[in-house]
Amino acid sequence: MPALPALMTEIGFSHPGGPEVLHPRCVPVPQPGPGQVLVKVRAAGVNRPDVLQRRGLYPMPPGVTPVPGLEVAGEVMAIGEPAEDVAGDVAGEASPVPGAPRFNLGDEVCGLTDGGGYAEYCLVPATQLLPRPTALDFVHAAAVPETFFTVWANLFMMGRAREGERLLVHGGTSGIGMTALLLAREFGLRAVSTDGGPEKGEVARSFGAELSIDHRTQDFLPEVMAWSGGQGVDLILDILGASAFERNLAALKKDGRLLLIGFMGGDKVESFSIAPILLKRLTVTGSTMRARTAAEKAEIARQLRERVWPALAAGRCAPHVHRTFALDEAAEAHRLMESRQHVGKIVLTV
Repeated sequence: MPALPALMTEIGFSHPGGPEVLHPRCVPVPQPGPGQVLVKVRAAGVNRPDVLQRRGLYPMPPGVTPVPGLEVAGEVMAIGEPAEDVAGDVAGEASPVPGAPRFNLGDEVCGLTDGGGYAEYCLVPATQLLPRPTALDFVHAAAVPETFFTVWANLFMMGRAREGERLLVHGGTSGIGMTALLLAREFGLRAVSTDGGPEKGEVARSFGAELSIDHRTQDFLPEVMAWSGGQGVDLILDILGASAFERNLAALKKDGRLLLIGFMGGDKVESFSIAPILLKRLTVTGSTMRARTAAEKAEIARQLRERVWPALAAGRCAPHVHRTFALDEAAEAHRLMESRQHVGKIVLTV
């Protein structure tokens, strides 16, 4: 392996604001601590939490790097010592998850970071690393972890999605939405999505949606009920929050599950009847990936490796990358994300 440089470029910001606050800076290359792996970043995904963090609306926990970037793909350059985590599990080369891979120098990987992906080198918890799927290049591998961790945890772990069930995905051409449609198709769910116009609807259908509802001109509730033969859907993966909450409850069938993962449509519902929740035995869940423990993220990684990685290796479920930007063009990447004109993922290349 070549010697590590002393310095690297990362993209950070000194105060919250618009995309223009992002700027490159020269910093020391970090050294892996217990349970960490240093990855030479070849590509890094850009995600909506990065935008919220830049605006000051989604800060990192204390002690975690404030540099944005939740997912990377690249090569293993250094490995820290194994470490005990707070749950008493062993992290690092000896993973807390039985059967987790051991990584060696030079291995090509992708992973969910705890921040810091907008850089030439990034520290990643060993238990959140996965081998680069053989069918994916670095750019597409970097577009996998954040959305696949999120969708798997919410739809299949918390939501208990099963073959044959019906799913409504809000925002079918977002990174999260496309991943949900891909995994729904892979595991035998029937899906419908809400999308911003006919062009995006065509893309959503190509990724597995049986029906695309134009949220700009159509109310999704009657469309969903007609599509489901008046029964409603079993699951809803929702990034909207308040603006869709009551209609989501109405669109669910008995024992349905509403999975809240965002609130782009507001976080406060002024008043609503809880009767549908009681009468239909509905389950409403909410989660963010950032609040999950290291052990929880490790378990998600284990399930992805076991259940999803074979499909990725076979060339199925590959993410759609809308556009790439160079690392020092991160501000432009954020502008594109905030414009909502993209379809699928945005990736930085290093």
